[in-house]
Amino acid sequence: MNDGRGRNGRRGTAAALLAGLLLLAGCAAPGGDDAPAGSVGRGVRATLDRRADAVLRHDPDAYLATTDPGATALRTAQRRELANLADVPLSAWEYRLLRVTGRNGGRATADVELRYRITGYDAAPVTADRVVELRWEGTDGRWYVTGDRPGADGGHQLWQQGAVRVARGGHTLVLGVGRSDRELRAIARTTDRAVPAVSDAWPGRWAGRVVVLVPRTTADLAALLGSTADYRGIAAVTTGRTGEPGRNPADRVIVNPEAYGTLDGFGQRVVLAHETTHVATRARTSAATPAWLSEGLADWAAYRAEDREPARNAPELAAAVRRGALPAALPTDADFGFAGDPVRLARAYEGGWTACQLIADHWGEPELRAFYRAVGAHPERDGAVGQALREVLGTTPAEFTALWRTWLRTHLA
Repeated sequence: MNDGRGRNGRRGTAAALLAGLLLLAGCAAPGGDDAPAGSVGRGVRATLDRRADAVLRHDPDAYLATTDPGATALRTAQRRELANLADVPLSAWEYRLLRVTGRNGGRATADVELRYRITGYDAAPVTADRVVELRWEGTDGRWYVTGDRPGADGGHQLWQQGAVRVARGGHTLVLGVGRSDRELRAIARTTDRAVPAVSDAWPGRWAGRVVVLVPRTTADLAALLGSTADYRGIAAVTTGRTGEPGRNPADRVIVNPEAYGTLDGFGQRVVLAHETTHVATRARTSAATPAWLSEGLADWAAYRAEDREPARNAPELAAAVRRGALPAALPTDADFGFAGDPVRLARAYEGGWTACQLIADHWGEPELRAFYRAVGAHPERDGAVGQALREVLGTTPAEFTALWRTWLRTHLA
């Protein structure tokens, strides 16, 4: 499953930080009413830079030296968070200061973009919005952090939920909280199996590596996404940037351990291959890509290596076809809303898979991949599918829908 908000270009499943110039000695105290905004920004940035450097060096004393000495609870929480990060292989960590707001005497509020990369996996940074509150201490001539909370995207970070355990595979890095090493290693093995299968289905350029997050509970998964939605029936989601040709976006596959744990081996393989396909196709996915195509291609790649009858892969849609309730049209984006009817959701996924399977059967797998790329390259949603159908497959939306309905009758009845 692809997190819907990832289609807007960014998801905050994780965090990031920025390095800049150190505050020059002898600057006037920026907390006064007559202090220029520029000096406030430089001072806040210097504090954020020191924090970023401390995280990369895993230096708790230096990290806490940027936190208000009187903020006892915050200092305790931040010491614990830094310890939770101890085993995560970070290659970059920075805070990008976006703006300073709410200046009131010796206090300020900073909107910050937290940015980080994991060594060997992230070619682009993972980002999240943070709101950092600070207090100016004139005797020290510096700003101290008094609060740090999620920003506009609302996402929490895995290391805020507990100590992060790490399992490594040949193509996979699994980061988990509150899960056993055995469970994390099993997920790494299953994802390692998915990576070459997805590369075979999608031979286009992609990193061929996956980072998987495994939080303790379903509620913790929602917190990572900054969401209040009910994810109980969702085994995994993928987050990241879309539509960045030539770059490898920093995706995260987030496993819902409660739902994932109820699946058999086949189900777990399909789920992780599906999510890995989202990682592989991210740079070719854009706001023009409808959910039926992005989810359908991910299911197509996941089922491609499995020897199963179509009706077994699409049981809800097969049941509808057998009772004479043949769908009149391809599923809409609204049909993929997982907070609603689970049967409707299942039929939506199955509708997307059958449409992609139809293209692979009727036109060929290279044409399916070309169709996906053509839709994603369109500058806007309107007309994207129709143009790609004409230019790549030589058909029209009406003809394609009719052919799809025939495929359903033939293979699912």
